[in-house]
Amino acid sequence: MGTTRWLDDEEQRTWRAFLAATQRVREELDRQLQRDAGMPLAYYQILAMLSEAPERTLTMSRLARTTRSSASRLSHAVARLEAKGWVSRCQHPADHRTTLATLTDEGLAELEGIAPGHVEQVRLSLFDNLTSEQTRQLHEICRAVLEGAGEGPAPG
Repeated sequence: MGTTRWLDDEEQRTWRAFLAATQRVREELDRQLQRDAGMPLAYYQILAMLSEAPERTLTMSRLARTTRSSASRLSHAVARLEAKGWVSRCQHPADHRTTLATLTDEGLAELEGIAPGHVEQVRLSLFDNLTSEQTRQLHEICRAVLEGAGEGPAPG
């Protein structure tokens, strides 16, 4: 098994700060979306990813990967969004084993209505606390972590 590569003091401080910071940002974003739109961050992410896709449509498996969600959790969330009329699902015309999720016009209108408040909260929770150099560094760090996890180049 080999020896454990324990974190040194600097790595331990960095690790704990990273966990606290990422948790705090997610909590603030989730709280803002619940307050202003009555939806969790996970639902907003689904709507946003669909809005950026060609024809506002993705396969459910691609949407699960993009939102970093399990298939069952995504299916439950999409069912709720479908009940609100914001997302529709149908079988892929060329592969009936594949389900497509599409952002409806009503869903796009909802997203457009809540996006300004969400973006403002992102600025307040993260970017207003960083210099432009720190923002660039954070992006490089995130890319390195994702690439190291075998996910290929990070977006952007």
